Amino acid sequence: METEATAARQAKESLELAFQMSQILGTGLDRHTLSLLMALCDRGANPEALAALVRELSSAGPPAAAAVSSPVSNGPAAPTPTAASLFPSGFRHP
Repeated sequence: METEATAARQAKESLELAFQMSQILGTGLDRHTLSLLMALCDRGANPEALAALVRELSSAGPPAAAAVSSPVSNGPAAPTPTAASLFPSGFRHP
């Protein structure tokens, strides 16, 4: 039980340190996104490949929502779909 608490504390400290570094470097990553990236690295993902993916996704912007119009409508208009962010927790776009 004590080793689990120690491991949890160390993981929290590591995330906080990485988040502080992220803030200094101006990455725009929030704690949640950063923790997901760290978990992927812990599971063997290539950090350079993840960094390239994050850069690519941040420069691409949100996907465009396809506008679907119906020529005949018998009821209230359906809500227009909005583009969902790949990083809904606050990833900063340049």
